[in-house]
Amino acid sequence: MIKTVVKIEGMACSMCEAHISDTIRKSFPDAKKVTASHKKGEASFVTEDVPEEDTLKKAIEETGYTFVSSESEPYVKKGLFW
Repeated sequence: MIKTVVKIEGMACSMCEAHISDTIRKSFPDAKKVTASHKKGEASFVTEDVPEEDTLKKAIEETGYTFVSSESEPYVKKGLFW
């Protein structure tokens, strides 16, 4: 599993967060744990493989927000006593 964190400019409220989350789910149907934060200016999600950055950038910018960057790293599932 791969966790991807995307830096996004232009989110101002919880509705913006919902738009970004929906966009990620539509662009990457296997995405899990999709979250977005307008305060942090980022969104994160978990997929099986590293997502295509071009696909991610295009999807976000089509919604009117600005894609800044993305970082992917192996996702470690946290257990009960982690």
